[in-house]
Amino acid sequence: MKLGLLTAPFPDTPLGEVADWARSAGFEALEIACWPKTSGASRRYAGTSHIDADVSAAEAKDIAAELAGKGLAVSALGFYPNPLHPDRAHREAVIDHLKKVIVLASRMGVSLVNTFCGGNASKNVDVNWEDAQEVWPAIIAHAREHGVKLAFENCPMIFSYDEWPAGHNIAYSPYVWRRILEAWGGDVGMNFDPSHLVWQMIDQERFIREFGGNMLHVHAKDLMIDHDGLYERGILSAGIGWQVPRMPGLGDIDWSRIFSGLYRAGYDGPVIIEHEDRRFEGTDEKVKRGFLLARDVLRPFIK
Repeated sequence: MKLGLLTAPFPDTPLGEVADWARSAGFEALEIACWPKTSGASRRYAGTSHIDADVSAAEAKDIAAELAGKGLAVSALGFYPNPLHPDRAHREAVIDHLKKVIVLASRMGVSLVNTFCGGNASKNVDVNWEDAQEVWPAIIAHAREHGVKLAFENCPMIFSYDEWPAGHNIAYSPYVWRRILEAWGGDVGMNFDPSHLVWQMIDQERFIREFGGNMLHVHAKDLMIDHDGLYERGILSAGIGWQVPRMPGLGDIDWSRIFSGLYRAGYDGPVIIEHEDRRFEGTDEKVKRGFLLARDVLRPFIK
């Protein structure tokens, strides 16, 4: 395993500087955020563009060589849009960029691109799955042609941002994951984030037992249930007002049990800290403090 971080919380810091700090802090890998330069994304930690997807093949190789020279692996390139967005123009734009990110990964020698399956909240999960079967085969074929695999994150994306108009990412539960793997397993795997299981009351260890063999990448993010908020709003609020993203070690996840499950499942890939903790925001120094705290919590499990 390698411990690393997702670069998204450093939108105004050049990739080289992020890499220098990450290596000096003892991290071994980066997942590099690759949104379009002019994405205008409104949700937190979206929109960071640490590599322009339009760089030339020579520039892509140079970037990969520079990071390798710093002693850092690239776990994946990350771009998390909604490829099933109800607005066709938006959908086509994000799919076009996703395909560029896939080409960029190939040019850099990176074998994985992390993304979302997507969803349209005006449709139920089964109808969204029908849409996914129409949209995704061409993207998957494009990735296969370039020697790249795709990893969907298991995040429901329930929040109402411009990119997700009350929308959701349907790849959040065993009900859909079995379909995804039956249809596209081998080309598509999971970017596993255990925090999304906590508030959904999905058994984390059972989930790892069933899907661990299909996990290509792991996000380390914790989550705390605010029980006063849950009392006030109830479970039908779908977590709004009571699910609180935290740095690993500050939430409700028992990381010893998560890693025990991952090791039993044979997972030996990257573990990338995803920072969404509001208590460690506002300045780069606060963001770095959050990453360092998470590093110290997770490091004993990663050898």
